[in-house]
Amino acid sequence: MTTPDTRVAFVSGARLPGWVDRFAASHGALVEEELDAGLQLRAADGAVALLQAPWPADGRPGRGGDAVARLASLASQSRSIGTVLVRRGGYSVAVVSAGTVLASKTGTRHVQSRTAAGGWSQQRFARRRANQADALVEAVAEHAGRIFAEHPIEYLAPGGDRTLAEQVLAEPVLKQYAARPRLAVLDVPDPRAAVLKKAAADLCAVRILVTDPQA
Repeated sequence: MTTPDTRVAFVSGARLPGWVDRFAASHGALVEEELDAGLQLRAADGAVALLQAPWPADGRPGRGGDAVARLASLASQSRSIGTVLVRRGGYSVAVVSAGTVLASKTGTRHVQSRTAAGGWSQQRFARRRANQADALVEAVAEHAGRIFAEHPIEYLAPGGDRTLAEQVLAEPVLKQYAARPRLAVLDVPDPRAAVLKKAAADLCAVRILVTDPQA
C-alpha cells in the first residue's frame, strides 16, 4: 500500500466555493466536518481536504448558509498583518491586507552556510556566521519596526526560516507587538519582490491541505 500524497494550496475567499465544487466533481460527494483544525471535506473516493481560515474569527465570523460560505466570507475580510519573511539570503518585512502589500522593505543580507571543516577554523567560521545572523536579525527588526509603525497591526506572520523569523520578532524594537496573535508560519524561498507578492496573497487566503486517496 502506498502512502497518500499530500499537498498544500492557497485559495482566496472569493474563489473558495468554486474550488470546493471542482473538488467534489473530481472526487465525489463530500462529507463536511468542522474540526478544531479547520473544515474537513471527505470525498467519496477517499480524498480529504482540510480547509483552514487565514485568521481566527475574533468576534467577526463569516456569514453564509453553510460552512464553506462562512469560511469564504471570513477569509474575504480585511485584516491587517505584519509579516516578517527571512532567510539567510534575504528578507522582506511588510504590512499586508486583503491580499496586497501596503508597505514593505525587501533586501539581501548574506549569512554563510555551515561548514564541515573542523578545529580552530571551524570555530572561527561559526563565530563569523553567528555574527552575520545577529546582524541580519537586528537589521530586519529595525526595518519591521519602521514599517509596522505606519499601520495598525492585528496579527504577526513569520515566514521562511522559522528560527530567524522568531528571533526578529523577539527583538526589543518590536516588543510592542509581542502580544499580537501569530498566524501560521509561511514556507517561502529567499524573499524577493515576487515572493513577497505571493506571500501577501497566501496570508489572506484559505490554506487547504489536500490528501489524495490511497492507491
